[in-house]
Amino acid sequence: MQEEYGPATALLVVDVQNDFADPAGGLAVGGGEEILPVLDEEIAAARAAGAFVAYTQDWHPPATPHFAKDGGAWPVHCVGGTWGAELHPGLVAGAGPAVRKGTNGEDGYSGFTMRDPVSGATVPTELAGLLRSRGIQRIVVGGLATDYCVRSTVLDAIALGYETHVLVEGVRAVDLAPGDGERALAEMERAGARLVRRPAGAAAADGPP
Repeated sequence: MQEEYGPATALLVVDVQNDFADPAGGLAVGGGEEILPVLDEEIAAARAAGAFVAYTQDWHPPATPHFAKDGGAWPVHCVGGTWGAELHPGLVAGAGPAVRKGTNGEDGYSGFTMRDPVSGATVPTELAGLLRSRGIQRIVVGGLATDYCVRSTVLDAIALGYETHVLVEGVRAVDLAPGDGERALAEMERAGARLVRRPAGAAAADGPP
């Protein structure tokens, strides 16, 4: 089973990078590699239907208040130009532009906005402009991690007025506290997102229904 795609729909693939998706990554998400077949299938379906595909990437400098070593909350991850910041090789890449976030040391949770971790000021990424220029009305989201970058991207998309769907089998959570991922999905649903689940027993290799 796949989502339905068309020219007014965008598929956003959030932060499927080595540091998150590979078990050897600096901030590996449990089960991160399991979503690759699901997302690759969705990318193929989106491209075949003429939908817009965009990827987001954390792209941090070597020193940033985002990192624990510099006073933040997270281990070093997705430093621009390193292996960890690259899209996972199991992900179909190149189907659309990559939107990089956190490039100047910001907290780059959402694909749409970045926040200065010291002042709290927010600045937009180029994602909203890319969607507006293509007349996008509906967004489908998958990637990493459910309880952080996927959650923030989805909530921003809803606030911007997009009909927003979340691929439940196409996301995984950090779960710093047990259940964070499920709570994030529930929050997104309450905010207006549609949670899209595959039928029981469906495999990523299955074709469209």
